[in-house]
Parts: sequence; C-alpha cells; structure tokens
Amino acid sequence: MSPWLTVVGIGEDGFSGLGKNARRALLSATTVFGGPRQLDLLAPCIRAERMTWPSPFSLAPVLALRGQPVCVLASGDPMLFGVGASLARVVARDEMHVLPSPSSFSLAAARLGWALQEVTTLSVVARPIAALNAHLFSGVRLLVLSNDASSPASIAALLRERGFGPSHMTVLEHLGGPGERQLQSSATDWDDVCVADLNLVAIDCRADATAHPLSRIGGLPDSAFHHDGQLTKRDVRAITLARLAPLPGQLLWDVGAGCGSIGIEWMRTFPSCRTLAIEADPGRQQLIEHNRDALGVPGLHLIRGKAPEALQGLERPDAIFIGGGVTREGVLETCWQQLKPGGRLVANAVTLQSEMLLMSWRERHGGELTRIHIAQAQPLGEFDTWRQALPITLLDVIKPLDA
Repeated sequence: MSPWLTVVGIGEDGFSGLGKNARRALLSATTVFGGPRQLDLLAPCIRAERMTWPSPFSLAPVLALRGQPVCVLASGDPMLFGVGASLARVVARDEMHVLPSPSSFSLAAARLGWALQEVTTLSVVARPIAALNAHLFSGVRLLVLSNDASSPASIAALLRERGFGPSHMTVLEHLGGPGERQLQSSATDWDDVCVADLNLVAIDCRADATAHPLSRIGGLPDSAFHHDGQLTKRDVRAITLARLAPLPGQLLWDVGAGCGSIGIEWMRTFPSCRTLAIEADPGRQQLIEHNRDALGVPGLHLIRGKAPEALQGLERPDAIFIGGGVTREGVLETCWQQLKPGGRLVANAVTLQSEMLLMSWRERHGGELTRIHIAQAQPLGEFDTWRQALPITLLDVIKPLDA
C-alpha cells in the first residue's frame, strides 16, 4: 500500500518554513489533524478539513480515515517525543510518510553551541518532573521539553532542593519563530518571571556542597532509601541486581517489594527499563512512592496487593525478583508460570523454611544456589570486630526457551 498518511513536522516559522514535499502533502490532503497552535500555522491555501485532537487524546479519528490522503501536524521532529512515534506503533511503515523539521533540541543546541550527542534530552510534557532526579550530575548538560509556562520554575526548585542551585538555566521560548527569546539565570536566582507556554529549558548542571549525586551502578547506599527495615541491604542488593542482569527495555516484577529498592535500581540502570512493584503493606507502599520519585524513576508502577493473587493479569515479565513471601503458597509457581521463556528468576531466602523451598525448587528446575555472607567491622570496646549479618541464600534460575 502506498502511504496514505503523512506526518509533517512544522516549526514556529509555520507554512513558509516547510519544504516542497510537506507543502505538496498538505495541499493534497483531504483532512489535516493537529493541535490548535499547529493548525493556526497553516496557510489559507490549505483547503483540507482541519481537525483538532480529541480530549482525551486518541488516534482513532486518524485511523478511521485509513486509505484517504491524511496529514498529521507535529512540532519539529514527529519521531522525537512526538505523535509520529505513537502512530508508528499502529500504522505500517509503508502506509506512513514522515517529514521532520528541526526539533526543539536541535535548535536549542545550535543556539547554545552544545554538541547534541553529548547532551541528555528529556521531556516533562505530561510526565513527572521527578524523572530529572536520575540525571543530575555535575558537568552534565540537559535539554528538557517543558510542559507549560510553570515548568522552568518547578525545575529550578527541584535543582535547588537536590543541591544543584548553581546550575545555569537557559529558557528558550518559541524556538525558530519570530517570537524567539532566551532567559538566563542560575537555579538559585531564578525568579517567577513570565514565561511562554512553549519553551525548553537548557541546564548546565553544577552541584553545590550539599549535593550527593548517586551512581547508576547497582548498590546504592542504604541511606538513599526511606525504609522500615524491610530493605535488601546494599551489598546483597548489588549481587542480586548483577544476577537479575537488566537489559534495555526489560520489565521486572519486584514481588514483595518492601521499600522498592531492587525495582528502583533496576530502572536506574537503563532509562527504558520498567518495574512492577508488588507490595501489600500500605506503609511500605508509601515508602515505594517516595523512593521512586526521589531517585528519579517515577514511572515505576506500584501494584497494591499480595502475591500470588495480585500477580493475575499483569504484563509478563522478563525477570522476577522475589524478596518477600517466597514461602507463601503459589508465589513461586505463579511467578515461574508467568515469566517469559528465557527470563530470569532470582529469589532471596533468610529463614530455614524459605531456604529449603529454594533448594527443592532448584532440584526440579535447575539454576544456581549461592550463599552470601556479609560481615562489617564494628566497635568492640576499644577494638573492632567483625559483625556477621544474617546469611542470604540466593536462587538464580533461567526459564528454558521451550518452557
């Protein structure tokens, strides 16, 4: 099928800034979809019916016109945090033609003289601003698409709270158009100035003496988490994450999540990693919600309930960690059944009963058992001695591809 759908990236310079192919597609279309601001940029010569997106947002009106000449307008590059990426998931590649314009990121990098490949690009458009917490390191440069006029002030407040008040902020409004403007300040000195809704925030991150940036390598200090004692301790957590072996885009079930430490560190490994944290205790659910935001992974999805009942109907995972409830009837069996073939199951045991269960499981399904002994030097009178933590038995098993 020849393309019936053309996704046109349009900049602040409007119709005059479009190339010949984009203009031809718009002139030939019977229907053009876009936001009010984008549709207002079209020239009077475009005779197609102009349709704004429904609320709540849906691609259904576009898909209903499959086979007719349809255009969709997007800001800048439609495949960068844009509607083009959403359409590409439901429209075959040979049915859709994408004509991008320079993205806001490209224009901002050009204005600032920043090498785009060395910059971290983020968006807080309809996304929690807490996601920035995972990217704050001194010397890092961030380009952040704002949700609206309030975003720069919110970002400045977050930077101050995290010890990055000296960071230099540049707010770029209406990039590529006649109303383009820049506002500059440190996060500490940012005032509640009037900012356009259409803006991007460039951040040159600089830490002050109060900042304590956290590595993305597994095994954060225990003090990085609010917890009630139900926490996989740092050294055991680092070993556990190494055995879980996260890869980009993979989904983890953190069963009996406690304060969420394993699932949170799984997501910090790669931005595309996802976690479903299953926890029944209301107090610990609140701890998970706090920790996921504070450590920059607000996308962690909390499942409020007790395994195995709470596991029903969830998306099948690539990996599972069982940190609590391993002896509860049906938990191991349900997890193993729902784990994708080739996926990895890791379970930790402290009690004799849970250890015996893991040993029995290994006899039936294979895998590796590892005993972890951790001792720390602690005072004993005028001297120091080793204080042994409770030993941990770790089961690590990969589900066969033909299972």
